[in-house]
Amino acid sequence: MPVSLPDTDLLPTEAQIEDLVATFYARIRRDPELAPIFERAIGADWGPHLQTMCSFWSSVMLTSGKYKGRPIPAHLKVGGIEPQHFARWLSLFEATAHELFSDRLAAAFIERAKRIAESFKLAFAFHSPDPAKWVPNMPPLVQP
Repeated sequence: MPVSLPDTDLLPTEAQIEDLVATFYARIRRDPELAPIFERAIGADWGPHLQTMCSFWSSVMLTSGKYKGRPIPAHLKVGGIEPQHFARWLSLFEATAHELFSDRLAAAFIERAKRIAESFKLAFAFHSPDPAKWVPNMPPLVQP
């Protein structure tokens, strides 16, 4: 049986992940809609957050196991996050990935980012008094 090798143009290097994180979060910091939310949560020293995000994306894209956190509980604690913020986050992420990488590698990053955003939206819906605001047309979480 032939061994399936990874498609290397879909696997970023650690340096490419660092470039993505640095470029993307520089955009976040300038974005009038997202910057205030991130600044409230992160504060003045972005270094530790950027390192965490490099570990996170290394784990997501390379299955490196570098990230050991629990992102959903951390984000649920942040006040002021609304559904439209995920769309804005994805828009900036997509633009950054397309700017930095080949179409195939950008698409691999974007596919994972979209899945992550959907997971977060479902978590926010589960913890929200108004789940439909997060996931329109979602059936009730608890059946009567």
